[in-house]
Amino acid sequence: MNKMFEKHETLFCMLLILVYVVVNSVCVQNFGYTGSVSFAVNTLLSVGLIGLVLLLKKSAYYGFTKVRHAKKYLYFIPLALLVSVNLWNGIHIHNTTSEILFHILTMMNVGFIEELIFRGFLFKMMAKTNVNSAILVSSLTFGIGHMINLLNGADLIPTLMQIVYATATGYLFVILFHKSKSLIPCMITHCLVNALSIFNIENTLSLYIAPVFLTIIPLAYAIYINRTITE
Repeated sequence: MNKMFEKHETLFCMLLILVYVVVNSVCVQNFGYTGSVSFAVNTLLSVGLIGLVLLLKKSAYYGFTKVRHAKKYLYFIPLALLVSVNLWNGIHIHNTTSEILFHILTMMNVGFIEELIFRGFLFKMMAKTNVNSAILVSSLTFGIGHMINLLNGADLIPTLMQIVYATATGYLFVILFHKSKSLIPCMITHCLVNALSIFNIENTLSLYIAPVFLTIIPLAYAIYINRTITE
């Protein structure tokens, strides 16, 4: 199984990204993130990816391991700051209990899947030949991939800003994974940011100031990690 996977690893990564983007676009357009169908589909994708990692016997290789020396990473306080953004304006509940529950569970699945795809499979595949290129491609594909939101009804300017801060966040996550060998902090942060988005109150702060914050903090944290932590 390992030999077959490694032989076709590039093709697998490309197909995985394509399938994920298409499937989730269909789910969003037809059921939204608050529907049970989106939750079921993304849960199946998560389970399938976990099954593949276990089958390949590469749990630690793809980041399912704890980070040692958390102090070196400032105890991940910058990641907690990223998580807090959706709560800056308080909590706004405008959905039913079931919709909130399905949104949280679906978006946690999305965070898990995207980390495993872009930081796990894609980065690890490309890092075999060139780590710097792998970091760049992982960051850019994750950020630019948010352009698909335009097809799902999102406005142009917020989407462009999302692409910028998603690229910055993607860069931080791949640096964190590359240095610590653990994908767990990235997954937890991504899942929480996604899940809490349902409570976000949109105003000038969330539409324009938050994206700047979500760009500066990841870049500053990534630079700090790069300068202070050796592999």
